[in-house]
Amino acid sequence: MQKAPVPGATPLRNLAHWDGLMRAALTGDETAYRTLLGELAAAVRAIVRAALSRGGRGDRDVEDIVQETLLAVHLKRHMWDAGQPFAPWAKAIARHKMIDALRRERIHAPIDDLIETLPAPESADETRGDVARLMARLGERARRIVHAVSIEGRATKDVAIELDMTDGAVRIALHRALKELARLYRTETKT
Repeated sequence: MQKAPVPGATPLRNLAHWDGLMRAALTGDETAYRTLLGELAAAVRAIVRAALSRGGRGDRDVEDIVQETLLAVHLKRHMWDAGQPFAPWAKAIARHKMIDALRRERIHAPIDDLIETLPAPESADETRGDVARLMARLGERARRIVHAVSIEGRATKDVAIELDMTDGAVRIALHRALKELARLYRTETKT
């Protein structure tokens, strides 16, 4: 029989016996698999509860995160490298499931309450005019590169031949021009 983790020990650390349980589970040992999932659930529950508590959140999402973690471990068990420790692999899955749960937590407000305060969408003509005005502030070569690559969708190597430049030089010039356009846009929208 496998040893249970020491009470008070940091969950998901120093649990080398989980490696053996997982290896046995992968060969079809259902008892080992149930034991592993039971111990993993308890460890993940403790980790998630502590993390949510530190973040000022309640226990509301703990069981969902535990179940999502166990499901992910089950579905991805074939991807575990038996030459590596199981606990860090499981911990990474638990961490990602907790992050996913926190990302899903959003403030929902009815859009109807906000419709009067939202700006009207710009028309395509207004947008084209803004782009043209900003691009006019670029140098001739930068403007030609941005137009050819970003608007016409041409390959940088073709633009390089046309402008007697190297492909790398066109990509650098494009990057700098787009960075300048972003700066110009930010400057205009602040005023």
